[in-house]
Amino acid sequence: MANANNSNLKVRLSYVAMLIYTGVVVFAFSYFMGKSYEAILRNTIVSVAFAGTVVFMLLDAASEGKCRLTYDNLQVRSRFVAGYAVGLILACIFGLVPNVFWPYMSLFVMLALFSNIEIGMTSGIGLVIISVMLEENGGCGELFMYVLAGAVALAMFRNLEENTEIGIPTFISLMMQAVFLVAYNVLFLNRTLSVYILISPAINLMLNLIILLIFLNIFGVYVIRRTNDMYMVINDADFPLLVALKEKNKDEYFRAIHTAYIAERMAIGLNINVRAVKTCSYYNRIGLLEGKTAWDDVKHIYEENRFPTEAMAFLHDYMEPKKNEAKSKEALTVHLGEVLIASIMYLLKKDKNAKIDYDNLIDSVIDKMVSEGELKDYDVTFRELEVMKKIMKKEKLYYDFLR
Repeated sequence: MANANNSNLKVRLSYVAMLIYTGVVVFAFSYFMGKSYEAILRNTIVSVAFAGTVVFMLLDAASEGKCRLTYDNLQVRSRFVAGYAVGLILACIFGLVPNVFWPYMSLFVMLALFSNIEIGMTSGIGLVIISVMLEENGGCGELFMYVLAGAVALAMFRNLEENTEIGIPTFISLMMQAVFLVAYNVLFLNRTLSVYILISPAINLMLNLIILLIFLNIFGVYVIRRTNDMYMVINDADFPLLVALKEKNKDEYFRAIHTAYIAERMAIGLNINVRAVKTCSYYNRIGLLEGKTAWDDVKHIYEENRFPTEAMAFLHDYMEPKKNEAKSKEALTVHLGEVLIASIMYLLKKDKNAKIDYDNLIDSVIDKMVSEGELKDYDVTFRELEVMKKIMKKEKLYYDFLR
């Protein structure tokens, strides 16, 4: 717990440093670029206000509000701080460069992948505004085209996974950036279309393409693939947490192992998040190692073992469901698996040689949930429920291994 508190303190100090750094950098650039005192004051206040908004969103996301941090950004929050620091310097330098060369589209994507879509969008807009304010004759035209291009790019790359094809999203993002650049430089400025006029937008697109390809490749290797590898590690039955559970309470260990198997079968049949289902089946009761069950008391176990953010979010929702919100199909597969395995283990504990009618038992479990209105809390259709029931009934040979 002491390590967790120290880590949180470091994060908060880095956010305070972000605010101070933003104000100092923008003030310094504004001053040395010869801006008036009014413009210096305006630039500094606006930039600090945006930085404060971003910090608030980061703290809200870290407290697991509605806009959670994606990938492993909850554990590695310094990544965004470093990216923002570099982006701020670039934003100030862009104020000295013709706006047609600004590669903001790729910066929007980078900031979003280091945090989440909402924070990436907000911080990206803030940086564009800083560049516009530092321009000699900045206007709303460049703000319009770069914010829209950034929004399109974020929409294209919002669900980036290891097997995601980036060709089409990259092409669409670059095409929209090209449209906005040509529209602003030709239509808005009433300039005659020529080959020379298209050179600057072409350079901009080339810069964005190079930055995107390099960044997405690095991000895919060191973040997305590492998250997938972490799932493989924690979903291994020999992971230290499960070994510790086995040593402390064998019944709970075997309950977790068997629940994970059944829940995984159902998740595959429904084509839902299989790895998160398996993780939740293994670890939603891991607090028994410390004799605790509340999320706030056991969260440090997941953080210390570097669980993926997605897995922690799913575990939190399963252990402490939100009021007035439907529970997920993934949660239902884990719950059904737990109830079924617990029932079978209970019957076998009473009589190891008992002949169990598994079909009848499964029907009884589901009928009871239906009659008590428990299924009303889940986002599931009757067809999906039938699929779960059929899958559970197909595993009769597996249940015999529980004896």
